[in-house]
Amino acid sequence: MTESIDTDLARRVITAMFERDQASNFLGMKVLEVGPGMAVVSMTVRQEMLNGHHTCHGGFIFTLADSSFAFACNSRNDATVAAGCSIEYLRPARVGQVLTATAAERALPGRTGVYDVSVTDEKGELIALFRGKSHRIGGQVVSDGQA
Repeated sequence: MTESIDTDLARRVITAMFERDQASNFLGMKVLEVGPGMAVVSMTVRQEMLNGHHTCHGGFIFTLADSSFAFACNSRNDATVAAGCSIEYLRPARVGQVLTATAAERALPGRTGVYDVSVTDEKGELIALFRGKSHRIGGQVVSDGQA
């Protein structure tokens, strides 16, 4: 029962965050799944996202992973920001491909957290690996009345 309540809270929190997230919306991201400490977000690579090698610019892949990370680390309704992150690019993404970023909480000690995000294409091939470190800043994403 508690897991169901936690998942419902995560959905409400991420829905509210996503509605306010102009960058993720501008890039056409879609939230596919959320739960306590996790989020799955997708994005289709568009022509204007290509770099000089005609592959998806790493900054857009990073942004997809970062958005998934942000939703995962705020999913418990504790206002949380990034304290640091890194990414490893493993293969290129091309126009038309649908990329999916799956964020998973690895540790949540004190006010910090560690999250791993895998970015895959529609075939399930690994495009990038991202690790984010979070810091809870106090407060809630949605008020108690909304949560």
